[in-house]
Amino acid sequence: MLCRGGREKLEQACRRGRGALRLPTAMLQLKLPRLFNIHQIPKVFWEDSIISGYRHPQSSALDCVLSSFQMTNETVNIWTHFLPTWYFLWRFCVLCSTVDFLSESYTWPLLVYMLLICLYPFTSSCAHTFSTMSSEARHICYFFDYGALSLYSLGCAIAYASYVMPECWVNSQLHHHFVLIAIANSVFCTSMSCYSRFLELQFPHRSKILRTGAFVIPFMFDNIPLFYRLLLCFCGSCSHTDALSSHCYHLLFAFLTCFLFASHLPERLAPGRFDYIGHSHQLFHICAVVGTHFQMEAIVADMTSRRSSLAAHSAAPSFLGTLGALALGVLLNLGIIALFSASLLRAPNLGSEKGVATNRALHPSAAAKDE
Repeated sequence: MLCRGGREKLEQACRRGRGALRLPTAMLQLKLPRLFNIHQIPKVFWEDSIISGYRHPQSSALDCVLSSFQMTNETVNIWTHFLPTWYFLWRFCVLCSTVDFLSESYTWPLLVYMLLICLYPFTSSCAHTFSTMSSEARHICYFFDYGALSLYSLGCAIAYASYVMPECWVNSQLHHHFVLIAIANSVFCTSMSCYSRFLELQFPHRSKILRTGAFVIPFMFDNIPLFYRLLLCFCGSCSHTDALSSHCYHLLFAFLTCFLFASHLPERLAPGRFDYIGHSHQLFHICAVVGTHFQMEAIVADMTSRRSSLAAHSAAPSFLGTLGALALGVLLNLGIIALFSASLLRAPNLGSEKGVATNRALHPSAAAKDE
């Protein structure tokens, strides 16, 4: 009897132990979100020539985060900008150990530029991560993405005005108004790119042209001083430097970035073949980051090598023309984003068009074909 009672108590203790161990294990088991094909989601979530690998169009924030560790058609987009964010932050920290950003005004344009090349890839990564929470969230995520990119173009202009401007243009009317025009370009870029999302469903080609032009115009303006310097070198009026080589690499990757964004190659040639790896937006991200790396190297090289010659012809960068311009650009862009986000509430049909009946398409039996 005593042995039998002891055995029963031991079995009860073992069952309680197994239950206690099972509870935290179940709590840690997080199921990866289900994926869908293009005909199972609303049209607002469609990507050109991408057929499969779509996330649920009403994902929770947790599902969005988990999906970044799952192979979807957005996974590489997320990581190709999240990881470079840490690289640029590391480069920023290295510069902070060698450059006196606090008291030396000559370095303030570089400070603005470094802050913004850390901001834009991080914002892009967040936009791609959380863009499937709803159609409204998708638009707002990309509003912030466009705003960060337009601020990056402003940061380029501030750095170029201080370090890249040809000596013969220093103190010219263009030089004096370069940053002010860049602020206006930033406002134009964010406004047009955000507005293009309202045209995306009904006029996709017009939307694409408008969005591409919104980013090309600030890019072309920012690089006017660089184009002139390269023209002088082509005519033999300057000596070859490491900075100019890096500038050329940056321009090469910038033009490649624009081509990939506008062409949707290679996936347009073989829809469905590049859904997860190798489609144009992933290549676009990689080229943009590599181009930014070369641009950063070129700006740092110009800042170092041209300091004495620029100081002899122009005044030191001012707080108003660097950090003040950045603050104004941030406020204006946030205002534009807030305006377009509020407009979503007054546009109930925006993003509501669906490829098929969503309730039926998102049923598990319909999704089974995609697993």
